[in-house]
Amino acid sequence: MRLVLVGPPGAGKGTQAEVLSRKLGVPHISTGDLFRSHISNQTELGLEVQSILDEGALVPDSITNEMVRKRLAESDAVDGFLLDGFPRNVAQADKLGEFLAVDGHDLDAVLEFRVDEDVVVERLLARGRTDDKEEVIRHRQQVYRNETAPLLSYYSEKVISIDAVGEIDEISERALAALNSLRDEK
Repeated sequence: MRLVLVGPPGAGKGTQAEVLSRKLGVPHISTGDLFRSHISNQTELGLEVQSILDEGALVPDSITNEMVRKRLAESDAVDGFLLDGFPRNVAQADKLGEFLAVDGHDLDAVLEFRVDEDVVVERLLARGRTDDKEEVIRHRQQVYRNETAPLLSYYSEKVISIDAVGEIDEISERALAALNSLRDEK
């Protein structure tokens, strides 16, 4: 399966990505992990990302796109993957479509993890991280609504919405049941 996970910060995408990756037998590809890997391995892209981050700037789509393109070309991702943190915007979604089309592929589904903003704020405040202040969390939610949420319209035919409130296992079961019914339809 070729999947993209979408949801606001704090919806549990990273946690669910790990579970779903194991259950579906596909690699979990996180842009954050890609950045860290390239930086620690001091690849050309990693050095470029590090200098951008050192300046306090955002990594441009062109670099993120290239990292993802290279990762999707690796042998373990040929038959499927689970993307977490990419695409973040419609321009990146266009690029992802181009990458997949080269090999005659398309996404199977976009799994949306739905959770009320106040629940997300509570969850993130409970983590106790120093950068998890309510105003910062609400700002991240606004950035998600402005930049990433439009993907739900872009991928409207592929979106499967999952209630992301509850225990980790309950949410995983909802996601797997929805994906299994999608498989059964095909």
